[in-house]
Amino acid sequence: MDKKLLAILCCPVTHKGLALARGDIMKSVNGAIADGKLKNRDGTVLENALDEALVTDDGKLLYPVNDGIPVLLESESVALDEL
Repeated sequence: MDKKLLAILCCPVTHKGLALARGDIMKSVNGAIADGKLKNRDGTVLENALDEALVTDDGKLLYPVNDGIPVLLESESVALDEL
């Protein structure tokens, strides 16, 4: 993801900054997806593993990145306290 774009993005819910999710977070998220146990805030069970994601500075919310495009919709976010 472009670093200039990442520098100006923020969470639409909390207005906190966003950073690329690290390997340990991605491993936990994709493990929960594989187990069929992870839902987004809309209540939809996630079915496909994520290649990239953004996480809020406080580590509470995760947003998927699809084909290099951040999906910054509240309904698509994942509360990381579910992990």
